Amino acid sequence: MSSKARSRLQRLAVVAGVLGAAVLAGAGQTMPDGRPTPSGQPVPRWLSLKSDEVRARSGPGLDYRILWEYRASGLPVQVIAETAEWRKICDPEGAVAWVHRSVVSSRRSVFNASDAEIPIRAGRSVTAPLRARLAPRSLASLDECEEGWCEVRARRLRGFVRQADVFGAQDRLLCNAARPAGPGRRAAP
Repeated sequence: MSSKARSRLQRLAVVAGVLGAAVLAGAGQTMPDGRPTPSGQPVPRWLSLKSDEVRARSGPGLDYRILWEYRASGLPVQVIAETAEWRKICDPEGAVAWVHRSVVSSRRSVFNASDAEIPIRAGRSVTAPLRARLAPRSLASLDECEEGWCEVRARRLRGFVRQADVFGAQDRLLCNAARPAGPGRRAAP
């Protein structure tokens, strides 16, 4: 093989490697139906509502009907699909709606969707001392989740809650992305 042919083959190998790495790097940034996400962020992912007045729409655009209005700043929502400007979300009640990207934040939070208080522990264990309780229908800021426990903050208090006990920390898709917007129960595919 001539040096010119070897050089050309090496360039092709480098280009193929770069393209392969780009494909692998973007592999996680797809929607449930396999299409790439316009934002480049993974779907599903967690965001929170920025304000106390967020309009939920039946589709991705201002010309779609307003279904309801969220009145809970900081409420965690799971993005289950997206367009460049709109996010299709799943809320704690299993409802699906479209909201504009400007009304959501990457600041993470968790929500106690149950009717019972959730213990906030001093450590990642059910035997760790009790620091406080997260009241029903309450929010706490989320730092990180590890080994089934999430570190949360509420005002000056820091502690840990079981990941399975709160809405906003699940790793799996909670609502079917193909489901049309509207109220309803969570129905993962």
